[in-house]
Amino acid sequence: MNSANNPEHLAISKSKGVRIDWQDGHHSEYTVAYLRDECPCATCTGAHGTEPQKSDYSAPDNPFQMYKPALKMLSVEPVGGYAIRINWSDGHNTGIYSWEHLRAICPCQECEAKRTAHAATGG
Repeated sequence: MNSANNPEHLAISKSKGVRIDWQDGHHSEYTVAYLRDECPCATCTGAHGTEPQKSDYSAPDNPFQMYKPALKMLSVEPVGGYAIRINWSDGHNTGIYSWEHLRAICPCQECEAKRTAHAATGG
């Protein structure tokens, strides 16, 4: 495993999100909404040929919606030494967020620019 994909420190706030300090010195901060929207489970990604059931918690609020309960992480548990599983307040809990997946979806400007450049070159 690439050391860039190994966390050195993990900080969890059930109402705000996750912060990871990686062994290579990079820092990632994931909001609760972003993590839920980027769930890697088969249902959310459309694996096995099914229609993806992605959430849209990161989307702007609908001004006509009466009430939307705040999304929270009810619990976060380690999965081996390679991932975490999050139990969400919306009832979802099947996503296993590997360190590799979390590093790949890092929302910082530097990582977003790399993904955009990589996609533009067809990489």
